[in-house]
This record gives sequence, structure tokens and C-alpha cells, in this order.
Amino acid sequence: MGPPSSSGFYVSRAVALMLAALAAALLLALAVLAALYGRCARVQPSDLHHSGVPDAASSPRGTQEEQLPTWPPRPTREPAGTATPGHWRPPGPWDQLRLPPWLMPLHYELELWPRLRPNEFQSPTLSFTGRVNITVRCTAATARLLLHSLFLDCESAEVRGPLSSGPRDGAVGRVPVDDVWFAFDMQYMVLELGATLQPGSRYELQLSFSGLVYRDLREGLFFSIYTDQGERRALLASQMEPTFARSVFPCFDEPALKATFNITIIHHPSYGALSNMPKLGQSEKRDVNGSLWTITTFSTTPHMPTYLVALAICDYDHVSRTERGQEIRIWARKDAIANGNAAFALNITGPIFSFLEDLFNISYPLPKTDIIALPTFDNSAMENWGLLIFDESLLLMQPNDQVTDKKAVISFILSHEIGHQWFGNLVTMNWWNDIWLKEGFASYFEFGVINYFNPKFRRNEVFFSNILHHVLSEDHALVSRAVSLKVENFTETSEINELFDLFTYNKGASLARMLSSFLNENVFISALKSYLKTFSYSNAEQDDLWRHFQMVIDDQSKILLPAPVKSIMDRWTHQSGFPVITLNVSTGAMKQEPFYLGKVQNQTLLTHNDTWIVPILWIKNGITQSLVWLDKSSKIFPEMQVSDSDHDWVILNLNMTGYYRVNYDKVGWKKLKQQLEKDPKAIPVIHRLQMIDDAFSLSKNNYVEIETALDLTKYLAEEDEIIVWYAVLVNLVTKDLVFDVNNYDMYPLLKKYLLKRLISIWNMYSTVIRENVAALQDDYLALVALEKLFETACWLGLEDCLQLSRELFKNWTNHPENEIPYPIKSVVLCYGVAFGSDEEWDFLLNMYSNKTKEEERIQLTYAMSCSKDPWILHRYLEYAVTAAPFTFNETNIMEVVAESEVGRYIVKDFLINNWQAVSERYGTQSLVNLMYIIGRTISTDLQITELQQFFGNMLEEHQKLTVRAKLQTIKNKNLENKKRNARMTAWLRKNT
Repeated sequence: MGPPSSSGFYVSRAVALMLAALAAALLLALAVLAALYGRCARVQPSDLHHSGVPDAASSPRGTQEEQLPTWPPRPTREPAGTATPGHWRPPGPWDQLRLPPWLMPLHYELELWPRLRPNEFQSPTLSFTGRVNITVRCTAATARLLLHSLFLDCESAEVRGPLSSGPRDGAVGRVPVDDVWFAFDMQYMVLELGATLQPGSRYELQLSFSGLVYRDLREGLFFSIYTDQGERRALLASQMEPTFARSVFPCFDEPALKATFNITIIHHPSYGALSNMPKLGQSEKRDVNGSLWTITTFSTTPHMPTYLVALAICDYDHVSRTERGQEIRIWARKDAIANGNAAFALNITGPIFSFLEDLFNISYPLPKTDIIALPTFDNSAMENWGLLIFDESLLLMQPNDQVTDKKAVISFILSHEIGHQWFGNLVTMNWWNDIWLKEGFASYFEFGVINYFNPKFRRNEVFFSNILHHVLSEDHALVSRAVSLKVENFTETSEINELFDLFTYNKGASLARMLSSFLNENVFISALKSYLKTFSYSNAEQDDLWRHFQMVIDDQSKILLPAPVKSIMDRWTHQSGFPVITLNVSTGAMKQEPFYLGKVQNQTLLTHNDTWIVPILWIKNGITQSLVWLDKSSKIFPEMQVSDSDHDWVILNLNMTGYYRVNYDKVGWKKLKQQLEKDPKAIPVIHRLQMIDDAFSLSKNNYVEIETALDLTKYLAEEDEIIVWYAVLVNLVTKDLVFDVNNYDMYPLLKKYLLKRLISIWNMYSTVIRENVAALQDDYLALVALEKLFETACWLGLEDCLQLSRELFKNWTNHPENEIPYPIKSVVLCYGVAFGSDEEWDFLLNMYSNKTKEEERIQLTYAMSCSKDPWILHRYLEYAVTAAPFTFNETNIMEVVAESEVGRYIVKDFLINNWQAVSERYGTQSLVNLMYIIGRTISTDLQITELQQFFGNMLEEHQKLTVRAKLQTIKNKNLENKKRNARMTAWLRKNT
């Protein structure tokens, strides 16, 4: 009995009896309906209703959530046979994220029939049906079966068995299926049986099902509309990773539950079908309306997890070649194949396979590899065994891609996905908590592959630029997550999707690189060979990897470690963040402490007591020294002391292979500054890059003074490596600095200081741009860094930069076939609009209307926001809100314009009379974002109040509660920046 109510009303005995009778009758009716509705074999597809949008908890999203469309929505209705809501059902294994270990899948016979027809793809959805027969081995007696199913309607369910060990026998018995229901929250289909399955016996689950294919959703099966040879066409493809196979067919959708697959695809005769394995045969059938369909069957796959099942139905052409007897085909739009856009990818794919086969001494086990380029695939790629799927922008070269980093990007991503054929496909992590075992190592080997084919490749600098810089900027002790997580930390499927992040890829790759560096490449590869061979076609955990490293180390005597590999590496994979290593060069004393954003005094003692076992590779006076280990919080290394000699200096973290930042005492930093000013080339490029990046990061977070970082820039007139300049400029010329007019006192000092040093590197690259821009094609670091150099030079008012920008822009507007060099195109377009009139702006608008590639359209939308004419920007906002003459769907124009100097005030003025139209066009969250953008320079409580009052009528109540806290955070950050900028201004005044 519950607690008594504090208020109520009187009900007579007669009325009470009548209400009780009605309630009992209602419950009885509901029970009868539920029983009838719960038997999936009796439910017809025509009885189902598909509508609504699921809540975030029940709808898994893709790895790039912000790019997924909001339409079409997934249905909220639970499939036919669904149980009553979770709190009505008894507790059971359906409440757990992991499947119970009662059944082990052995083989799938899977047939899928999507109803994709030529010229019939106007709807946002199309239907599909399917059948799957799953052979399983029972490992524990059970009268209840659980497997994964999501958004599927079960039309029949049977269980045959126990099966004999010989050929299939039609006399095999059947196990009664009394009921089928769905635990929708955990995405399970539950079969209630009329008899108990026996351990050790094999059974066959026979399921028929139906579902919907959504346009461009990138989950499970999806279809896309594209243009080829002047016609609108459609294709269908799949994305099963991580947990979307269950939305295509009922299955045991966990990476450890590997099985073989025989896949059959029924498709319209005008399309071809692809899957993991080679085509085995084709036949035809007619549907109930007499329409002809093609049945394509494929050979049996190796043992693999469900997330690698792949298929595509399309009207594509292909190019092919053979590598060591393996057929490699690249499929793409017919126009793209005819234009030779797939040639580069085709030419490098085979050699990448061969290199990795030789490296690991394990042959690629499939007889073919198909790689398909989809018109859109969320700018990503997927490593499905035998059928790799790419966004075409990451696989195909365009004629205007000559002076871009496109070849490098294609090479990196192909190397990554082919690396997965060993790390992930051949050996799969036991569960998603160890996903770094595939993503981290695939990311690491990208660089080994590229370096092998291009020995001049700047491997250390490029690894820093592509991998290390980004993750060190995001990783810290309190907020970021560990690379390897405990299984019990996961309670929802959506948490699995969140693992595809910077820490899995970049930190995973960085830790693999560190491990290789303190062992050596031969030991590293030997251990991986052993690991891959042992767990081929199986699954592994992180401890299995460490065990194989330890075995190889124990078999040799040259490399001595301070602790077992597991003890060393677990601290890096199970802890968030990374250490800051500080060396006192006067005493040789070294200490470690966790890195925090905005370190405060004694924070280490209060919040983080763990230490790392840190490998210290180092150089002294340019000479590489022996590896040492910092295996406790502090330690003395007498060999690291330096004398008073001007030639004596020490740098820790050789080639930046360790996953940590380095700090020195004042003497240590001073010695390095002096060496830079005297002979910068005595310090390798990677360490000039490291010192700049570490010093500025440490200064921003209160580990060193800002003056320490600035002192390292005095030598820059002698710096001819553009990637080092890039590190300087991204730290000095920040977005906040550029757009905050309150920095008027710093700007002339910074201009004078930087232009004096920048002119040499500017002259070098401006000459290349004018005389031989094609030479940049083979300079990857220049392609990465040149935009920032060009942008800064023009922002500082360097006349030659402004003149070159005008020349390139005018030449392009007069002759559009004369493309602006890609690395600097965004800057040139912006300055062309900024210094132009409505004529230049209208020219860009016209170019926008003629472009089809999203990347080019986005570039133009940003360039049009660079105008300094208020009326032009106001007209731009009108166009955006009214979606005329163009929709500008690629990005939020209001936010783009608000980011500019002049645009901030134009947007604020525009909102006064148009905020409702803006809200309808971009959503209420956009108003919140605009508030933060417009208020990004606030530094007082009065400014916060004014902003809140201005936006008061525009925001919803729940938004008003959160914005003040966010604005306070912006204010506090700006106050910190103000102090920092004051010190920078004082330093510049002293040193200019």
C-alpha cells in the first residue's frame, strides 16, 4: 500500500464496485489483444504503421551524428510482437546490453530483397523483405532465445533441430515457438520456445522479416539519389558498423560472435549486386505482379562479425587490375570511370595490399576486393571484407585536384581501410571497448604504408600534423576518456557509437607509435605477426596483444623494460589524459604530472594520483642518447645536466614519439632559445615544431609563462620550414585575436614583429605560386600549412600578399577556367569579396549556382560572408532566410556571417525584425549559437545582461536557463585572454 494522499474525494461503495469491474474488463481486453499481437507469425506487413521519430536513447546514430539528415525519421512504433513497455515486463537478460552466452552462431543463410526499381525512387523510403536461417550451437540449456533486431517486422519464426552432424535431413524435428516479442530498448528479439534447447546440439533459426530502407540515412541499408550521364539514378548500399546489422536482419550482432555467411540478393535486372564475396551464380524469378527480378548468390565468407556484412545494388561501371592473383575492382559512377577518376586509387590499392601482406607475412584471404565509391557517404569509408565502401570524394581524383592534398588523402584512407583487413577483419576485438585495437593500429600503419612508397615522406612531421597535434589539444586528465574502457561501463547501444572519436583513432595510433619507438620496429612487427597469426578469424582483447608483445620481448635480451608490457601500456590505455614531463637541466631532476586545461596550484595532488611509466628518448647537443624510463613521479638523471656552455642543450621526446608534452626549467628553455637564434638547423625540424607547440600549449594552461613561448619565436627570420611557421601562426594569430577589435593596441606591434620575420618564407612560397604552382603537389606539408601563411600575411597587410590575391581573383573572374590554387583559394575568394563590390559578390553567387560539389559550394558561401558592405550582407541574410534565389542548405548562413567582423553587427540588427524567420529556417538552437557568436568578445556582466535581454523573447525557457552559464564561461575565458594579451603586448613592445 502506498502512502496516504493528503487530499481526495468520496466514492460510494456501489460506484467503487462498478469502477473495479470496468478496470478488470479493460485489463482482460488488453491482455487478449497483447497475446494476439505478440505472435509475429500472424502479423502481416500491411497491418503495420510506420511513423514518428524515436527518442535519442532508443535510436542509434551514426559515427558522424551532426551530418545525418533529420528526414526521413526512423519509426517509433515497436515492431509487430513487441512486449509491453519495459517496466511491465519481468527482469531478465533482455535488460542487459550484452547477449546471454546461450547460443553461438555458426552460419547464416541470408536473403535480402530490397524493392529498388529504376525511376521509382521519389519516396524517402522503400521496403525490403528478407529471410535468414542461422545455424547455432547451444552452449547452455534454454527455452528462450535472444538475438538482435531493430526496426524489423518478424513475419515468421521457426526453430529446427537438433541438427545431425551429417548432411541436412528433412526429417529433422522442430522446436515449438510459442511467442516472439521485442525488447525495444535493448534492441532484442525474444523467442519463447515450447521446449528446451540442449547444450552441445546445433539448431537452425528460420526467420522471415521485412523493413524499410531510408534515403541517405547511412544506417543499415540505405539508398542514395545521384546524377550520372545526365540522368537521376539511385543505388542501395549498407553500413553495418557498429550495430546496424540488426536493422537489416535478425542476428547476433556482437563482434565476438563470428560466423560464415552465404548471401543472396534479389534485385531489379537493370542493377548489379555486390557483396563481400565473388558472385556464385544468378537466376531469375517473378514477383506476384509478374515483374522480373534477378537473384544473385555469393560464395561463402570466412568467419567474420555481422558488422562486416556488406552489399550494394547499383548501375555502376568499374576498372580492375590483378595483384598476386587477387582481382581488385573499383566501382563508381559511369561518368567518373569514363573520365579516369578512379585510376589513381586503382594503381595504389594492389601495392598497398602486397606491402601489408609482406609486412605481416599473412596473405589476404579473400579472392577479390571490390571498392565502391558512393556519391555521398558522410565523408567516410568502411572496411567491409571484400567490399570496401567509400565516399567518392575520398577515392576519386577530379581534374582540378592537381594542386591539392587529394592524392595524400586518398592514400591515407585507402591505407587505413586496407590495414583493417588485418586489424579488425582478420583479428577482431572481443567487444567495442577495445575498438582501438583496430582503429588505432589501422591509423598508425597509414604512415608506414605511405612512407614505404615515398621514402622522402616527412613521416614524423606529418604524423604530428595529422594525428598528434589534434589529440593533444583535446586530451586532458579530467574530462577526456581512456582509450580502452571496461565493458561494464556500457549500458546503452548509443554509447558504442560514441567510441568512434579522436581518442580511439588518434590517441590509439599515438600509443602504437610510442610502443614501436621504445621497443624497435623489428620487435614491434614480430609481436604483431604473432598476435595476428594466433587470433586469425577469431577475437582478441587488449591483454592478448600485450601477452604477445611480452612473449617476443622475453625471447630476446637486447631490450630491457622496467616492467611488463601490460604494466607499462595499461596506464596509457586505461587512464585519460597524458603527462607533462618537466626537466630541470641544472640538476637533472625530472618529474611527471597530469596535463590539465588551465592548471591551478596543487591540482595534481587534489584530483589525479596516478602516474605513467614514461619512455624518455632524448637528444643532447644534437646526438641521440640511450632510452631512460621515468617510472615514478620524479627521478634524477645526472646525464641530463647541462653546463654553462652555449653549445650544451637537451631535448626530450625524440621525434615526438612519446605521448606527452615536455617542459623545462628556465635555464633549459633559455638554452634552447639561444640555440635557435644561433643555429636553428642544429635542432631537427620535428623538434623546432615540438618546442613551439609544447611551449604555447603549456603557456595557455599555466605551466609556463607566455613570455617563454614568445622567446622561442625570435629566430623565425631564419625558419624556412612552413610547418613550423604553421605551428607559430595558429598559436599567435588566433580567431579571437583576429575578430576582437579590442586588440587594437597589439595589432600594430604584432604586425611589425611578424612581417619582419615572415618575409623570407613568404617570398619563397609566393614565388612558387606565381611561377610553378604545380611544384606544391608533392609538398604535403606546404599544402596543409600554406593557407594559414597566406591568410596571416594578408591580414597583416603585406602588400605583396594583397596584390597577389587581387591578381589571382581577377584572373579567375575573367577566365574561370584558370583555377585559383586550391591551398589558398578560400583566402583569395574572401579578400576578393572584401575588397570588391556587389559585382564581385554577385559573380560568386552565380558560381555557387553552377557548382554541384558540396565542398565548393560551402567554400563560396563562406567567401560571400567576407563582404564589408552592410547592405550586401543584409541582402545575403535575406536570401538565406527566404531560401531565394538559392536554398544555401550546405551551411547556416546566419552563423557564417556572424563570424565576420562586420557581419556580427549586421546579424544582430537583422534579428530584431527577423528572429522568428531565422528560428523557422534554422531552428531555435541556431539562435543560441548566434548569441554565443555575437557575444564571443564579452568581458563584463553588464554585456551578458544586455545580450540576454536582446535575445530574451527569442529563446525558449529551457534555453534561457543554460545560456547565462555559458556566457559566464565565455566572459571568464575572455578575461584570461585579456590578461594574456596584455602580457603579449608588453613583450612585443619590448622586442619590436
